[in-house]
Amino acid sequence: MDKLEFKKGTLEFLDDCIKAMENSSMCTSYFESLESRGKAVMEGIESGDLYVALYNEDCAGFGFMIREGAFHAFHYLHLFAIKKEYRSKGIGKKLLDYIENKAFETADKIFLVVGDYNPKARRFYEKNEYCFIGTLPGLYRKGINEHLMMKTKK
Repeated sequence: MDKLEFKKGTLEFLDDCIKAMENSSMCTSYFESLESRGKAVMEGIESGDLYVALYNEDCAGFGFMIREGAFHAFHYLHLFAIKKEYRSKGIGKKLLDYIENKAFETADKIFLVVGDYNPKARRFYEKNEYCFIGTLPGLYRKGINEHLMMKTKK
């Protein structure tokens, strides 16, 4: 029987989290080098706000939320990646639900941005009740517009 569990990310999962980023459009747009991916994941591990999804004890992906990272008041989902072989299995949705439940313990809104190059990710967040707030042209990289999205606690 398949088993899915979530836990706080630790150094034990560093390489798996980096691997989850490898085959994503987020990686090719923002984290091209192994060093930049490692630095981003380490930031999440060190903050204590990176969570991993373990599918049959294998790290299938992770999410990193920055507390009060949006406007110094609301949580910000900074990174979210599922390994290619685990996509479209519902693991991402369940991991997102887990992270949101943690976030909504201390805040009533969660923000994120998704690049205009990634319409599939935007649809994923919209299906999970994130609403589009607006477009931030060239926020991180010239030529890439970011879509600001928000979810409110029910």
